[in-house]
Amino acid sequence: MKCPEAVRFPAEVAHLNALWNELTATQVAPPLWLIVLSGCVALAVIAYRPSWHVSRGLITIAHEGGHALVAVVTRRKLQGIRLHSDTSGVTLTRGNPRGLGMVATAAAGYVAPSLLGFGAAWLVADGYITLLLWAVLLLLACMLFKIRNLYGAAALLAVGGAVFTLSWFAPPTAQAVSAYGAVWFLLLGGMRPILELQSKRRRGRAPDSDADQLARLTRIPGTFWVLLFLLVSAVSLVTGTYLLAVRWIPVA
Repeated sequence: MKCPEAVRFPAEVAHLNALWNELTATQVAPPLWLIVLSGCVALAVIAYRPSWHVSRGLITIAHEGGHALVAVVTRRKLQGIRLHSDTSGVTLTRGNPRGLGMVATAAAGYVAPSLLGFGAAWLVADGYITLLLWAVLLLLACMLFKIRNLYGAAALLAVGGAVFTLSWFAPPTAQAVSAYGAVWFLLLGGMRPILELQSKRRRGRAPDSDADQLARLTRIPGTFWVLLFLLVSAVSLVTGTYLLAVRWIPVA
């Protein structure tokens, strides 16, 4: 006589396999003109000050998420994340105040949006749109557990709700175009906060910025760290753009 648990276990495995197959299913890329158009729209949103002021909060989520992820990887104690309505944020960690983990955690924020954009470009270029959307949902859910203010929780829930709605109800073409637009936004938008940071530093308005904290930790000038942030962001943009366009390059 078969045990009920033994019968249930293969069924659960089958459900998990079906879910994994759905997540890793590939989608056909939209036409090249739609990919270019999504990039132009993302650039316009970033370049236009009013729209940037609203959308910059998405970059802040990636920024603080980068701090938090590296803090966990380097075994620092992640105490909490706060996101503010002025699009600023802060990630609180505890551990060695001058160790390598602290340096890596401080350096992760400004490069996180660009690196996330590069990773997303790799998934999108191979057609893994659904996998990308659900990976974003997983990251947002992990951040939600560490949010320590009401506005931050509301912001993550709003973004997560939009991504879930897109992944569950939108047709494949709309998902693909939105994913390409999000990738362009991360790749292009990752650079503007770095340029804004250096502008504030020149005017003495950012004495406690990540770059200046790194300067105090390492005795390497803050300008070096800003240039390093820019280099990582620029390389991510170039390689990410190549990944998005490579399937349209004719083979000789």
